[in-house]
Amino acid sequence: MKAQLKYYNLFLVLLIVTSCSKTPKEQVYWGQTQGTTYSIKVISEKEENLQESIDSLLVDFDFIFSNYNPKSLITKVNQPIDSIQVNAQFLEVFETSQEIYKRSNHLFDPTVGALVKTWGFGNSVKTDIHPATIDSLLQLTGLDKISISESYLLTKSNPNSYIDFNAIAQGYSVDIVHRFLKEKGYDNYLIEIGGEIYASGQNILKNKPWVVAIDDPRSSVENRELIETLPLTDKGLATSGNYRKFSVDEKTGEKYVHTINPITGYPKKSNILSTTVLASTAMKADGWATAFMLMDLEETKKLVESDTDLEVFILYLDDNNEMQHFASKGFKE
Repeated sequence: MKAQLKYYNLFLVLLIVTSCSKTPKEQVYWGQTQGTTYSIKVISEKEENLQESIDSLLVDFDFIFSNYNPKSLITKVNQPIDSIQVNAQFLEVFETSQEIYKRSNHLFDPTVGALVKTWGFGNSVKTDIHPATIDSLLQLTGLDKISISESYLLTKSNPNSYIDFNAIAQGYSVDIVHRFLKEKGYDNYLIEIGGEIYASGQNILKNKPWVVAIDDPRSSVENRELIETLPLTDKGLATSGNYRKFSVDEKTGEKYVHTINPITGYPKKSNILSTTVLASTAMKADGWATAFMLMDLEETKKLVESDTDLEVFILYLDDNNEMQHFASKGFKE
């Protein structure tokens, strides 16, 4: 009897150990959203399919922030109205945009869309736009012309002001998926939506951090080459660049890219090719990556030095049209 009991207890112990030692597996979810693609890698012992839940989250996101969805909340906001009720997600993106708007001296501005459309970008910039047209568009530009109360009431000082969160909302969609996975009890995953990234934990199958890469601006879309790779853990990452759309001055041979200065309303020459930003959230990384494309390099260096949450890697052209790079201290580390 004692021998039978002994073997029975041993069987129970083995059963418990076996049930508690499941091997982690990688699950990959992918699809289309916001006019681009997404890819999510989750490593866990759990065996549940998250595809439907993730797709549902991104569809809901689209109905808030898509300027191309005629039924979205932001489409309603952009009608010629004085005020409208928004929601907590809209307020969160607005407040982060507002912070970057102020700290970048108004160079990051989600209301600049009308100016961008008017100028239009290609191999050359329009030069036949009348100054009066620019002056009228500047009356619509400026995030300080819009406010949102604690009760989510959005008010526009100019009813015709137009908001476009494309420079920051995609990063926010990454954060939304990140929060969902955390709430579900997952710790190790890599989220990528349209190039914006959040890495949580590490790749426990390889026992090392997640590894992400930065494109070499000199390479083509068809023949993509990498200029740098870096380990990423519990950080958001975003890259902004228009290095494949630069112009060449016929007289000097100088290469430059065009960005719209939302303060003057006119295009600004820039030698910044791309900016890659690390931050605590993908939304913050996304917004600042755009802001640093508009700011001068020295201004960016000073701002990053004073902000412990931001790290940056910048590719730019020097006076000899040679590509150089700047990496903040934390980025190097």
